Amino acid sequence: MRSKINILGCVLFLICSTIYGQIDRYEYKRELKDITDSWHRIMLPDELFKNVSSDLSDIRIYGITKENDTVEAPYILKKNREKISSKQVDFEIINRATTKGGTFITFKIPLDQAINQIKLFFKEDNFDRLINLEGSQNLKEWYSIVDSYRILSIKNELTAYTFTSLKLPDSKYQYYRLFIKGTNAPELKNAQITLREATEGIYKIHPIKSIRTEEKKQNRTTVIDIDLQTAVPVSYIKIEDDNDFDYYRSARIEYLRDSIQTEKGWRYNYQNLSSGILNSIEGNEFKCNSTITNKLRVIINNQDNEPLTIGAIKVKGYTHELITRFTTPATYFLVYGNTRTGKPSYDLQYMSNIVPEKLKTIQLGTEQGIEKKGEKVVAPLFENKIWLWAVMGIIIALLGGFTLMMMKKK
Repeated sequence: MRSKINILGCVLFLICSTIYGQIDRYEYKRELKDITDSWHRIMLPDELFKNVSSDLSDIRIYGITKENDTVEAPYILKKNREKISSKQVDFEIINRATTKGGTFITFKIPLDQAINQIKLFFKEDNFDRLINLEGSQNLKEWYSIVDSYRILSIKNELTAYTFTSLKLPDSKYQYYRLFIKGTNAPELKNAQITLREATEGIYKIHPIKSIRTEEKKQNRTTVIDIDLQTAVPVSYIKIEDDNDFDYYRSARIEYLRDSIQTEKGWRYNYQNLSSGILNSIEGNEFKCNSTITNKLRVIINNQDNEPLTIGAIKVKGYTHELITRFTTPATYFLVYGNTRTGKPSYDLQYMSNIVPEKLKTIQLGTEQGIEKKGEKVVAPLFENKIWLWAVMGIIIALLGGFTLMMMKKK
């Protein structure tokens, strides 16, 4: 019976130690202020990201009640990225005609169907053409939609680049007439007509601390190192140029994943973030999965061309927020900074439909380090060596006395 009581006591002790030690497992905390409702929104500040794990799995919301109990509030992590949907529209090509000025192609689509993108597929490669697009409801009256829109295809042993997606304002006609300017126009193989709907994401522009550009003549590349003010989630990079000529250069963007200090200095480990073609036609926007970093590197492959003159560089990231539910009155803290913990599992993530539409945003306090409970140090029984030698002398004398008494009895 006594052993069972001891086991039960040990279990209760471990449970209590786990509950009260939850906050101590993290490095930082911020107090949540002005909690007035059951549901609230918490916007994560830029200064927080340098101290959280890369996947944000170590974020927790703990509360301390008046009885000094620890409670945990569930949350939904929301990244305010854009939402894109694309609906393909049925069509048929009802007319093809060629004149001295160029080639006409007419598409017919169902009535009352809006479109905003036409992607063209050609049999040939390597062309550079201008196209016009018109719309009509009766094949008699035509209205201009897009004029002198440039399409391009380059394919060789070094480059494979195609830009043949015609983006237009939302339009609702039954007939669309495409005009490819110039003789010997590339032959249209197929097309894809869609209605693309996008909800813009909520971005935050990240300040850039410094930009360094270096021309690597041996590798025929341009390397641009971008240092941000702090580690932040990056999901968008735009590279502007100051060139007055056409260009098409393959490029990749890397981010600093980690660094190691060696005898020769710091060694930086970069990893691919995005890649594409820098060109003079499109906006040179690179989008990627949200990644926390404070250093970016752009590598441009110039081949045998002269280096580009790079203009402004813009770095942005989605805003991150927590949708939180409070059920127990307490003083709550947002805690983070534990690379050994896993992602939490809350019922709330499967019930997002119950979240109210209007949420009050609560403020976060300043970041504070969490004090750790130090291990208890047991002081020695005798700190003075004189006492230690005295006790040892007494023990030796007693042992000697007992030995003499035993010898006399024998």
